[in-house]
This record gives sequence, structure tokens and C-alpha cells, in this order.
Amino acid sequence: MEGKQKKGMTMSTRSLNKVMLIGNLTRDVELKVTTKGTPVATFGIATNRSYTDSTGNQVESAEFTNVVAWSKLAEICEKLLKKGMKVYIEGRLSTTSWDDQATGKKLYRTEVVATDMMILSYPKSMDGENVPSDKSESTDAAPADDFDLSDFENGNDEKGDDSKSENSGDNTPF
Repeated sequence: MEGKQKKGMTMSTRSLNKVMLIGNLTRDVELKVTTKGTPVATFGIATNRSYTDSTGNQVESAEFTNVVAWSKLAEICEKLLKKGMKVYIEGRLSTTSWDDQATGKKLYRTEVVATDMMILSYPKSMDGENVPSDKSESTDAAPADDFDLSDFENGNDEKGDDSKSENSGDNTPF
């Protein structure tokens, strides 16, 4: 086994930062653009958990997670996602910290930096309009699959590459 490991590399030096969530959007996507022209989208996802506690009672709980998407994926999320939709999000955890100006305390925010998104269902229409639901065919995720995400910035805050803004002509099929 010693011959299979690279010199200086042990299993304890490896790490993994990967998040996979399936949940419902808690709010509509908010899209902003950085000073260098990179789109950034933020939204929230609620995930549910049910378990039986030590007394045998069924307990339901929800976890609320902040999600941020960059570049092309940010634009896709802003165009396709609405509050109430069920989505699959894949990405990594990222924690930022800052000093609160009022109290001087160090504050933290942990969020998921999305690298992939798939629509799993659409919200039910409030006006009776026929909107696709979870029971529709497996084409629900098709719109997000129409985009080439190979140029996605993989969560990098700002690369300074303004070439991502080339979509201003908006030649998307919908």
C-alpha cells in the first residue's frame, strides 16, 4: 500500500467541501452585478427533516440555507427560479466574517456557493393557471440544461473578467 500513495500525501491531508440540497425557495432570486460586471444571485432554500424523538413523537423541523450563484448560473437562476419552487442545488460551503460597526463584534455568514442547479418542480399557480408541477414529466429540469455552464466561475467572487457580460444581447430560447 505504501507504493500507491504519492510521497508526502496522506489520506488525512485530503478534504471535501461539497453540498447537495433539495428544497423549496423561500424567496425570489435577487440578482446584482459586481463592480467588475459579474452577475451574482442570492436566494434562500428551506429543507425539511422529520424524525422520531426519544419519547416516540414525530418531530418536523426546517433548515433555512442562504445560496449564492455567480456568473452564468446567477443569470439562469434569476430567470428561472421563483419562490416556492423545488430545486436541487449543488455547491460548496463558504463562510465570510466582518466586524459589526455598531457593536465591534465579529459576525459570520455561512452560505452555499452554487455550482449546479436543477429545477425539480414549479409552484402551484395562485390564479388557477395551469403551471407544471412535481407530477409533470421529467422535462422540468430541461431549461437549466440548455445552458453551457463550462464557463461558470465556480464560486469565485470576482475574476475581473468582464467577458461574462457578453449575454447582453440575450439570445436565450425563452
